[in-house]
Amino acid sequence: MVRQEALPAAEIYVIRDSGNGFAAFAGIGADRLEMLFVAPSARGKGLGRELVEHVAVHCGVRRVDVNEQNAQAAGFYARMGFRIVSRDALDPSGRPYPILHLER
Repeated sequence: MVRQEALPAAEIYVIRDSGNGFAAFAGIGADRLEMLFVAPSARGKGLGRELVEHVAVHCGVRRVDVNEQNAQAAGFYARMGFRIVSRDALDPSGRPYPILHLER
C-alpha cells in the first residue's frame, strides 16, 4: 500500500546512509507531514529532527497525524513543537485506533 498509493502521492525527502541506502525519509503533501521513517540503525542520530525541520522551514509543513497508541512518535512530535488540535476515535479505515491531529 505504501509503495502503490502513499509514495506516489507524496513529495519525498531522503537522507542516505554511508552505503547510499535509505537512512530516513519524509513524505509531505501540501502543509502536512504524511510519513516519516527512520531506519532502526539510524535512530537516535537526529535524522528525524533534521527532516522535520527541513520540511517545516522549506516546504511549510505544519501538520501531522499520529496514532495515539504510538507514544514514541507522539512524544517525538511534541518535542518538535507540535500540539494536539483534535482527535478522531477511529483511524481512516474505521478501525478503533485513535488518531491525533497535530499542528505546529
